[in-house]
Amino acid sequence: MTNELNRMIDHTLLKAEATETQIVKLAEEAKEYKFASVCVNPTWVKTAAEVLKDTEEVKVCTVIGFPLGASTSEVKAFETKNAIENGATEVDMVINIGALKDKQYDAVEKDIKAVVEAAKGKALTKVIIETCLLTDEEKTMACKLSVNAGADFVKTSTGFSTGGATAEDVALMRKTVGPDIGVKASGGVRSLEDAQKMIEAGATRIGASSGVAIMNGLASDSSY
Repeated sequence: MTNELNRMIDHTLLKAEATETQIVKLAEEAKEYKFASVCVNPTWVKTAAEVLKDTEEVKVCTVIGFPLGASTSEVKAFETKNAIENGATEVDMVINIGALKDKQYDAVEKDIKAVVEAAKGKALTKVIIETCLLTDEEKTMACKLSVNAGADFVKTSTGFSTGGATAEDVALMRKTVGPDIGVKASGGVRSLEDAQKMIEAGATRIGASSGVAIMNGLASDSSY
């Protein structure tokens, strides 16, 4: 699996201060390393898609309702459709975290489903549950609701809250969703060792701004 690590990485730049030059560089690096995707804010989807138009290997991923998940379902659905029109083929949406904590499970599932349906047939949907803000019971419920809503992946974190991915959370998510749904570990995955821990725990995708460093670590590690 390690020799296919590049195909598991979403090469990510979501900082507010990211410039067009940096987004272009991100996309060029993704082409060079044949990463699974670039993950950028919606405003940069067109730019990334233009750089990547000559390759079908690297997808354009963006974020929806990011980073708080507190937009209405209607806004999230519109944002999804707009992103797809601009060239996105994967969308990572943030759940309504407060609604989950209030046990408003129907509302959370409908919120996820709004994005899933907006993306259906055009883009993969990954559901960010923001594990650092949840109990294990809430993490499990968020994963179940994501599966019920038809999501393609569950994802640990935005990287903009109080913590990122842990191997324990990835293992819990994998156990909950079973073998057929993707699990994306994101937030704080900065090294080859970090990535390997997440994959061993059950992750099938890694969200990282350090994709190049991870791959360089792989190249310099004689055991792989």
